[in-house]
Amino acid sequence: MAIDSTKLIADLNDLVDLNRNQVDLGLDNQQVLNDLLNKKIELQGLMPWSSNYTFLISLGPPKADDKQLAIYKPCQGERPLWDFPEGTLCQREFAAYLISQILGWPRIPPTVLRSDAPHGAGTVQYFIEADFEAHYFNLRENEALTEDFRLIALFDHITNNADRKGGHCLIDNEARIWAIDHGLTFHTDYKLRTVIWEFCNEKISEPLIADLTRLQLLLNQAELCHILEQLISRVEIQALKDRIEVLLTKGFLPRLQYGRNVPYPPI
Repeated sequence: MAIDSTKLIADLNDLVDLNRNQVDLGLDNQQVLNDLLNKKIELQGLMPWSSNYTFLISLGPPKADDKQLAIYKPCQGERPLWDFPEGTLCQREFAAYLISQILGWPRIPPTVLRSDAPHGAGTVQYFIEADFEAHYFNLRENEALTEDFRLIALFDHITNNADRKGGHCLIDNEARIWAIDHGLTFHTDYKLRTVIWEFCNEKISEPLIADLTRLQLLLNQAELCHILEQLISRVEIQALKDRIEVLLTKGFLPRLQYGRNVPYPPI
C-alpha cells in the first residue's frame, strides 16, 4: 500500500476547508495531522481485546517528555475476512475519517496512513484519553449526548458500517463523544450492523440534509472521487453515492431491516 496520505489530505483541503472542522483537542487540526504523519513512532504495547493487531504507540523523540500517544493498526495485522478484501481495512478507516471531515461530523480522532511504521503500512490515529468503562449502553440515557449518537447513527448509514459496537463510542474527560473503528465500511452490499437503532424512521434535520447535499455535490466532482479511489474501489464509491441519494430522497433515517443488524459482541 503506497498511499501518500499527506497529499490526499492536502488535496482534500483544496476542496473543502478542513480547518472549519476543528477537532476538539485544544490543538490545531493541521498540527495534529502533521505530528501523526511525521513524528517518530515508538511501540508501547498491544491494545487488549482487539480483533486485529492494534498497538499503542508514542510519537516524538525517544527522550521527549511530551510525546503524544496514538493508535497504530498495521495492514498486515488485519484478520482475513470473507467479505472484505484483504489488507483494505486501514484504507477504509482513513476514507471514513476523510468523509467525516467533509461532513463536519461525527467526531472521529485525526487519522492518517503511514508506510514507515514498525510493522509496515497502517493507520495512525490520535489517542483519546477516555473513560474506558463507559460505552454506548451506559451513556445513551444521557440526553446531552443524544445528538452525538444521532450523528454517529447517520454516519454509519452513509458509510455502511458493519461493526458499530457500543465500545466504539468513547467519552473523554470533557464529556465529548468520539467514534472509532471504521475499518469495516464502504462495502457495496448492505452490511450495516450497529447497536444504535434508536433513531430509525426519524426525520433528518435540515442542517444535516445540507451537509449531505454538500457531500453529494463533492462526490460528483472528479477531484474527490480521485482521492477516494486510492482508498476504496469505484463501485464502492458509487454505492456511497447511492446511499446518500436514498437518504436525501427519503429524508429519514432508514428503518431496521430484516437480518443480522447488530454486531457481536455488542460491546
